[in-house]
Amino acid sequence: MCFFDSPIGRCEVAREMVLLDQTQHECAHEHGCPPGQVCPFDSCFCEMSGVSAEHLSELAAAKAAEFAALRKAGGKQAEPVAQSERKNLALAA
Repeated sequence: MCFFDSPIGRCEVAREMVLLDQTQHECAHEHGCPPGQVCPFDSCFCEMSGVSAEHLSELAAAKAAEFAALRKAGGKQAEPVAQSERKNLALAA
């Protein structure tokens, strides 16, 4: 038995079923939509690929707790990695 719990919808522009647990940019690339194409699912896509809106706040809280624990323990991440993680958290929030 197989369960598929990703949100999906039928796109009338691409004339295909599209997964809504990806970003709009990823979907447009996958289905060959040209730049500037009006998307019927404009506000339905995730802000972060593979993460539903329900889990986005949980992910951001977990990452923030991880950073706090690292700082408290005196551990250091490589600065470029830490900067990219901060940017991802800012985008997720």
